[in-house]
Amino acid sequence: MALSVLLESAEQQLSALQNTQKQAAVYRHDMRHHLALIGGYLADGNIEEAGKYVKLTQADIENITPNRYCENNTVNLILSSFASKAKKRGVVLSVEAELPQSLSVSETELCALLSNGLENAIDAAAQVVDEQLRKVRVNCQTHKGNLLIFIENSFTGSVETEGGLPQSFREGHGFGSKSMVMIAEKHNGYCSFEAKDEIFTLRIALPLK
Repeated sequence: MALSVLLESAEQQLSALQNTQKQAAVYRHDMRHHLALIGGYLADGNIEEAGKYVKLTQADIENITPNRYCENNTVNLILSSFASKAKKRGVVLSVEAELPQSLSVSETELCALLSNGLENAIDAAAQVVDEQLRKVRVNCQTHKGNLLIFIENSFTGSVETEGGLPQSFREGHGFGSKSMVMIAEKHNGYCSFEAKDEIFTLRIALPLK
């Protein structure tokens, strides 16, 4: 049931991200209208209004245009979304991604793994008192026929574990880790968690067909 809920949530999130990408395409298509309006302001000598509109347009484009980290569009959408969330929470997110355009792992499962891992990592890092230490690092790549996902984040306090899984005592939380392990096991891979010296590390390896 927990896995079903996680995958359903991931599917909804992925759909929302894809809609945002469509909005970006429409925005780019309508760029001539924005430029015409800016040109009108400049023709009237209204430089201040032109400047304001340029800044507003730039902000809109940045908010809806995903960064390109690798060849995989789904991964780019997910990483871009969490890069924005990390920035808002004062967390530095470092990304290294080298993935092909298509993978044998479903987009929904990929979204569930990355989203759950990054959400937990950013949430933990944001709690660190020293702002300089609020960091998350993610690495996604393929190696010897395996999809490898590595997420590392700073945290404060202690991490309670049971059966190798981190435990959460917040209401509505605690099922994500089990579901991620279930997805890994479904693909005959593995998912491991480690907390040491205030650094939490998530490692996932999935054999690719």
